Amino acid sequence: MMIKSRLKEYEVIFEQGLGFLAELVKNPLAQYVIDSNVYQLYQAYFSEINMDRLILVEANEQSKVIETALEICEKMTNIPAKRNAVLVSIGGGIIQDITGFAANILYRGIKWIFVPTTLLAQSDSCIGGKTSLNYHKYKNLLGTFYPPDIIYICPEFVNTLSQADFESGMGEVIKFNIMRGKEGIEHIESGMPLLMKRESNAVKEAIQNSLEFKKDFIEKDEFDKGERIKLNFAHTFGHAVETVTNYQIPHGTAVVIGMIMADSISVGRGLLKEELARKSEELLLQVIHINLSVMDKPIEEFIQAIRKDKKQIDSGLTAVLMTDVPKDLKIVHDVTAEEVTRALDYFRALYNRV
Repeated sequence: MMIKSRLKEYEVIFEQGLGFLAELVKNPLAQYVIDSNVYQLYQAYFSEINMDRLILVEANEQSKVIETALEICEKMTNIPAKRNAVLVSIGGGIIQDITGFAANILYRGIKWIFVPTTLLAQSDSCIGGKTSLNYHKYKNLLGTFYPPDIIYICPEFVNTLSQADFESGMGEVIKFNIMRGKEGIEHIESGMPLLMKRESNAVKEAIQNSLEFKKDFIEKDEFDKGERIKLNFAHTFGHAVETVTNYQIPHGTAVVIGMIMADSISVGRGLLKEELARKSEELLLQVIHINLSVMDKPIEEFIQAIRKDKKQIDSGLTAVLMTDVPKDLKIVHDVTAEEVTRALDYFRALYNRV
């Protein structure tokens, strides 16, 4: 799969097994940044990496800060090749954000190869070129646009994900299908039994379909000025959930909560038929298992987090809402605190009934 970008054209390569790593780890000009958990799980594949060229990073929100990116830059200045140096990163979206930012700012841009190892990164974040770092306690306030040169996707990595991480990735997969409307909802409904068992062909198809769907948006609007903003469906509320709970709820799961909240607002505004919202909820509730008490925070904290979200443009609250028309999501700038309160209460009551 080729992705067209004004910055550079880049390629997504699907791999059948992990054998491709044997060649990837032999590059003498490469710096390798690997999720420390992935390194432990697949250590046999990384044995040929020179330890001087290896950086292990804990994939948590505390690592997703500019200091980590600068540490990578500092280490890479020791590679004699300088501008010919290659950054190879292996991990999920957090590793992608940190290394993409570093690859962009070092020498005004170096070659970057990314191997996503989570379902969320494979099906969503690996394409599009966004890099985002947290600043203080707020999510993704710093960032750039800088896509990898090559992305290697191997669905086999999904087999070692925790259930929480797998469900987090499924949140984004379901999101893309919900954005397709009734047809997409019915498609993912039929595929859920095999997907939840992590059946390899079903997982690969879900990843490919998700990337093909996203590809259309990012090639039309690479820098988030119009059409691509619709992909932020539910993220306004999801990011607030992450921030307020101090990231105890993973990103994809927070987006699932955000979708339920956003759809309740859409139904209240007459933008979305209640039938479609209920069908979406049935899907989404299959991939969310949380301790609801972590969300027992004052509503003011959620509102403050939403106001800090980078998608806000003025004093009103900006959000992307579903409509009855497939792909025709509505970007609004007038969500009220009362609507957010009702949406959050709606989610809590719905989840308590499960």
